[in-house]
Amino acid sequence: MDPPGTRERLIATAMHLFWQKGYGATSVADILQQADAKSGSLYHFFPGKQDLLLAVLERYREGLRPVLLEPAWARVADPIARVFALLARYRASIVQTDCTYGCPIGALALELHEPDPPVREALAVNFRGWTSAVEECLVQAGARLPADVDRRELAQLVLTVMEGGVMQARTHRDVAYFDGSVRQLAAYFAELERRARATRRPRKTPRQARSAAPKPARRPGQRSKS
Repeated sequence: MDPPGTRERLIATAMHLFWQKGYGATSVADILQQADAKSGSLYHFFPGKQDLLLAVLERYREGLRPVLLEPAWARVADPIARVFALLARYRASIVQTDCTYGCPIGALALELHEPDPPVREALAVNFRGWTSAVEECLVQAGARLPADVDRRELAQLVLTVMEGGVMQARTHRDVAYFDGSVRQLAAYFAELERRARATRRPRKTPRQARSAAPKPARRPGQRSKS
């Protein structure tokens, strides 16, 4: 009989090793040794290594809000500020690990570029969950963003900036690469908000436009009309 918590320990160990070493470089023996479990226990819960990977991806999906979003958004009410608070949480992980941090889902997606359909779908579910959370923020921003901006696509752009910034910071061992990407994204958001404000300004009637138009300067010696 397997000791209580064996399944959870196997998943937690696999999460750590897949992130640290990669899926391909992590052997079943590595997982058993780190989890202090027997092979019979692993195969009792997971028929194969891929099944353990699917459990890991499901655990990431379940932890999206309690582990990532809620801590990042604590005390942040503004919806657009929440987007950048989430990115700031990734920045903190980069700094805390001396630029060795890599997004676990992004790393697996890059490594498993031709995975079996169940794995590919599990990766996609994680990405969709992340972008849906950001999209919710963009929808809540309402008229602060132009009506013609696709909120879903903008959320996908945020994900692309995060993943690319993390990858470059890790490659160069320099958080400045992440900061530069986020800074450009912030400038783009500022421009979108400027556009939205411009479209919200009330249009002047023809009469208001005529009265607001500058009057021609009076030439020297010319009498003003009474």
